[in-house]
Amino acid sequence: MENPEIPAFDETTSPEVKLERCQAIIDYRFRDPSVLMSALTHSSVASTRTQSNERMEFLGDSILGMVVCDCLFRSYPDYLEGELTKIKSVVVSRRVCAKISRQLRLDECLVVGRGMMKSAMPRSLLSDVFEAIVAAIFIDGGLESARKFILTHIEPEIRLAADGHHGGNFKSSLQQIAQKDLKGTPVYRLVDEHGPDHSKQFQVVAEITGKRFAPAWGRNKKEAEQRAAGNALAQLRGEDAPFTSM
Repeated sequence: MENPEIPAFDETTSPEVKLERCQAIIDYRFRDPSVLMSALTHSSVASTRTQSNERMEFLGDSILGMVVCDCLFRSYPDYLEGELTKIKSVVVSRRVCAKISRQLRLDECLVVGRGMMKSAMPRSLLSDVFEAIVAAIFIDGGLESARKFILTHIEPEIRLAADGHHGGNFKSSLQQIAQKDLKGTPVYRLVDEHGPDHSKQFQVVAEITGKRFAPAWGRNKKEAEQRAAGNALAQLRGEDAPFTSM
């Protein structure tokens, strides 16, 4: 059910309503709403490039990286620089930022040209608006407000990525948890294949003591199994599966 405090959305929604919707979604009220409007304005409707959210994206990317690095440094004191770098690259990737935007439905808050409303928002656009909002919160409320917003949505991704690198991969982490807590061993089952022989995709599901988790696609069976294990790890924590699309 739609939150009654969050205005409804359709293609005729005004920028002002989108502004209110976004503030309700991100749980942050701006002192200066024009800062958020800049973060939501795509270059397709801005009168100049400098009035779009592109500059906000630049700033937000750096703030996001800094907050994630600080969190990793403090949370994983035994990890070496190379391990921390790998985890950070996963967590701040376009895939993860776009995933969070999609979960929050930030695409409905973007102010874009009419032509773009008729098609699905590309991953790059979803990633960019997340970074732009990070910057807007930083400008309006300071670093601690931005940090709170980032960690609220990114900490589950940090834990998932850290589990994937600890011990080498998602599968080994899931194996340990399954044997210790679930008294079983993960089984990986191929459930679907798609595409020509030279570019085939495989869908695999992880199963533990009869319980199946969200399936995952991969470019080969090994990658699909790793991602299926990542989905299982997330769901065991009560989090959304990260690898549900092809």
